[in-house]
Amino acid sequence: MSAVQLSLAPARRPVLNRRIRVFAAATITYNLVEAAAALWAGGVADSSALIGFGLDSVIEVTSALALSWQFSSKDPERREHLTLRIIALSFFALAAFVSIDAIRSLTGGGEAQHSTPGIVIAALSLAIMPVLSWLQRRAGRELGSRTAVADSKQTLLCTYLSAVLLVGLVLNSTLGWWWADAGAALVIAAIAVREGVNAWRGDVCCAVPQAVPGEDQEASSGPAADGCCDGCKATAGQRR
Repeated sequence: MSAVQLSLAPARRPVLNRRIRVFAAATITYNLVEAAAALWAGGVADSSALIGFGLDSVIEVTSALALSWQFSSKDPERREHLTLRIIALSFFALAAFVSIDAIRSLTGGGEAQHSTPGIVIAALSLAIMPVLSWLQRRAGRELGSRTAVADSKQTLLCTYLSAVLLVGLVLNSTLGWWWADAGAALVIAAIAVREGVNAWRGDVCCAVPQAVPGEDQEASSGPAADGCCDGCKATAGQRR
């Protein structure tokens, strides 16, 4: 248990638990709609990029479902280790799908095609997913939940994929640069692998200590300032 968890008021913990469940439910709902729309648009336009994007949305649903399962328990911490493993595997699956799709595109097996619905889907995701990621990560850090933070990072990665898809479709339509989205997607796949490894090990920067009245302000300028804390890492080490 981290220092942040110990400093939380008893009434605050259930509030944060509910928020995380709501954010996970919103992520699941949106991604189910997004997956269906992207797969349909990809089939119509014969676009492997859009089809891959739809499959990525399905993977993100898996991660969010695992988080919902964890926080449906009266004691979410008991399920944290298994949930982290599920999220880590979903990161690896995301990297695999993105890499395969990108390599197919680069080798001529599936170039991104012009698709107005695809551009709309990508633009909507760019507007919605960063907000969901930020809200969930904020609640997860305050609660000291590695799983909530890890899932928020996956949502953020899918935001990057939305940007890659949007840029790729636009560049392909205007300049004929069919390879643009595939190259950027491979970079995102590498990031997904790194985040998956961190989630598997439990090395997720998860908590930002809240300022305590009368406490030296330097307490908020150390390693925990960017979301990491010794308490989180210590707990992760005990669970390995």
